[in-house]
Amino acid sequence: MTREQVLKDIRERFMEDIIDIFDKSPKRVYIEIKPESIMKMANYIFKNVGARFNIASGVDMRYHMEILYHFIIEDINLLISLRVKLQKDKKLEVDSLAPSIEATNWIEREIHELLGINFKGHPDLRKLLLSDDWPEGVYPLRQDYKEWDEGAIRDRGV
Repeated sequence: MTREQVLKDIRERFMEDIIDIFDKSPKRVYIEIKPESIMKMANYIFKNVGARFNIASGVDMRYHMEILYHFIIEDINLLISLRVKLQKDKKLEVDSLAPSIEATNWIEREIHELLGINFKGHPDLRKLLLSDDWPEGVYPLRQDYKEWDEGAIRDRGV
């Protein structure tokens, strides 16, 4: 499939799930989708289109948390980023891709641990990066993070 065919297919197949498409460059497309659509769209891109899962990222924005799942279709050199926005005034949770795309397991754990987003159906959301004594409900990559350990010297990151 060509780049144009892939994007046309995704637009037509997921018309009701897509909020916006930002065609950034010939090699990069951002597709903002409804949070409840992440599982079916990611699985389609991964399993049917043949894209490889690259990475996911989470960002604390002003009014929402944003998760970007990045997939690359190597044959046509196209990076598709599925963007999900979770409003901060609502429950911060989205379906986990880990049960069907195993490579998402650790990055979802990391996003959960550092931003506090719950991935429903994830097989193992235990801590991955932070120390065992790190308090529950304290997320170091959130904009509202406040230091909890008065004796900590945090001049090299978390």
